[in-house]
Amino acid sequence: MESKISQPLVSVITVNYNQSEVTCEFLNSLQRITYENVEVFVVDNDSQSDNPDIIKERYPYIKLLKTDSNLGFAGGNNVALPHCKGKYILFLNNDTEVEPGFLEPMVDLLESDPKIGMVNPRVQYYYLPGIIQHGGYTPFNFITIRNFGIGYGKKDLGQFSNVSESGSIFGAAMMVPLKVIKEVGMMADIFFLYYEEHDWAAHIKRAGYSTYYQGKSLVYHKESVSTGNDSPFKIYYLTRGRILFARRNTFGIRKIFALIYIYVLSTPRITLGYAMILRFDLVWAFWKAVWWNLTHRSGIIFELPALKSDGI
Repeated sequence: MESKISQPLVSVITVNYNQSEVTCEFLNSLQRITYENVEVFVVDNDSQSDNPDIIKERYPYIKLLKTDSNLGFAGGNNVALPHCKGKYILFLNNDTEVEPGFLEPMVDLLESDPKIGMVNPRVQYYYLPGIIQHGGYTPFNFITIRNFGIGYGKKDLGQFSNVSESGSIFGAAMMVPLKVIKEVGMMADIFFLYYEEHDWAAHIKRAGYSTYYQGKSLVYHKESVSTGNDSPFKIYYLTRGRILFARRNTFGIRKIFALIYIYVLSTPRITLGYAMILRFDLVWAFWKAVWWNLTHRSGIIFELPALKSDGI
């Protein structure tokens, strides 16, 4: 194993929101990794129903940062970035657990090619042992604003332990060089939740970098601990984010076709689908997200927020 001195420093960021025990489980997992040169930041997103101080009490080595309001996924992660000293920034959901040797392959991949701007590990469902959640992405179709997760829902028999270029990035576990963030910018916090990582990946790729999948690294994800499965909250932000992503990342005639597809073809079909299963709460959440995009026509910032920090 490399010595701590020879290993590039990795800054690990996770965001906590009313899930201090879940975050402690994550940190307990992180304590067992074989990579030695890390610093760990926990951003508490103004938790109201539990006490985030227990995280610092149990894991005194971590840096606990507290916000004054819930800033969402991008905003919460962005809070820690000005404090990070690492060559590489690892964003990990607090509802993940990791394999001890998961970090070295991602660092090695980034060290091998300076034009790689983002890396994902292989991700399995925590509660479905051996089932793939993420094995890379196909490229985005910038008309339908859809892509597909490679290996999604399949039994992992070793066939996803490859290294390959990926069509986008999976936000639950992603590593980005600090120099890329300084050049391109941080995640856009206008999304609040969902699609901000795809938006970030699109910006980073337009800056000339590639996004990669490193299947030799393995992370386990406790999916939907935060938002619930098919909750109105989740449907609202998924829909809002998908449309906003299209608005920010399609151009010219492609933008016209993308918005026609979303508003004219996709919206009635999705509405009917929720209505047929009597999920009128999801109909309401879906249309609330559509309406947000229709009414927020000005003031949308298409650039990414700059990383401004001292002494890095």
